[in-house]
Amino acid sequence: MTKQKSSLEYLSIVSIASCVFFGPTQAATARDVPLPTHTITIQEAVNRAYNDYKSNTDGSNASYIPYLEKANTKLYGIVVVTIDGKIFKAGDADYFFPVESISKVFTLAHVLKIQGANNLKNKIGVNATGLPFNSALAIELNNDKLTGSPPPGNPLVNAGAIATASLVEGKSLEEKWNTVIKTASAFAGRPLTLNKDVYDSEMADNQHNLAIAILLKSYHYLYADSAETIDLYTRECSYNVTAKDLAVMGATLANGGNNPLTHQNVTDEETSMRVLAVMATAGLYNTSGEWLYNVGLPAKSGVGGGIVAVVPGKMAIAVYSSPLDAAGNSVRGQLAIQSIAHDLGINIFKNK
Repeated sequence: MTKQKSSLEYLSIVSIASCVFFGPTQAATARDVPLPTHTITIQEAVNRAYNDYKSNTDGSNASYIPYLEKANTKLYGIVVVTIDGKIFKAGDADYFFPVESISKVFTLAHVLKIQGANNLKNKIGVNATGLPFNSALAIELNNDKLTGSPPPGNPLVNAGAIATASLVEGKSLEEKWNTVIKTASAFAGRPLTLNKDVYDSEMADNQHNLAIAILLKSYHYLYADSAETIDLYTRECSYNVTAKDLAVMGATLANGGNNPLTHQNVTDEETSMRVLAVMATAGLYNTSGEWLYNVGLPAKSGVGGGIVAVVPGKMAIAVYSSPLDAAGNSVRGQLAIQSIAHDLGINIFKNK
């Protein structure tokens, strides 16, 4: 057996990766009810979603990170931010929680702008993998040219996000981290900070992600030191946000890269469009297709309990609720966003 095959065998049996969780929980489904008979306001839609799902107890917290496992399952917050800076919220909208995989979106935005669309497509890929987010098999299949992607897959699976992190410019880990957190903070419109408890917990059990980085390196699709890249990637998953932060960050993408609160041009319109395209096809783990089919909005979730959906040219909707479904997506978060999108009649595939 070759050394590479031994590496694959190891990868296929190691524990779950730091930004992904799969558990035996019930998946969220869209509410199938008639549209309201009157024109509903955004705040009314937010209030309705909050009240309808406040008592929902489906799902369970991510158990592989003690900090997340102990999260208060009763906490539940919804925020909508429009591109003209209006804010609508309900519940625990200002509670801090780890961003986890949602961070991949904003690191992607930075790297995409620096590298350019063709470089990113060739170095990482943009196709959904159809396999679990921490899959090593997807890397092998891509490398064997059995799919249309290079080995990393896309920037929102772990392999692709690790490859993306390796493209962040900087002469040192601290310089690279400063770029990542400054980018995220610009999207949020305020300084964001690392949750050291989450970072330490994830770094202590990061063998699978490190193995993915080493495998990518062996195929020449990791662009920096493996250990340093995994440290950066883990920090990226470990900064704190609120539902309001996520809504502002999403609204910045909805607004073509201009933050609707600070009016800073964080990125450009072309970058925003391409980031939203990847969110649409790969933002909710293995259920991304079902989400787009049911809701019709680009979105990204994280196992910390956050989820953000973007309505290009209009707004972003963000929710925090820690219990997750089997794919690692917030149960109440999905239900709330589906409800708001339904009530407001927003879907990127509508003809008006």
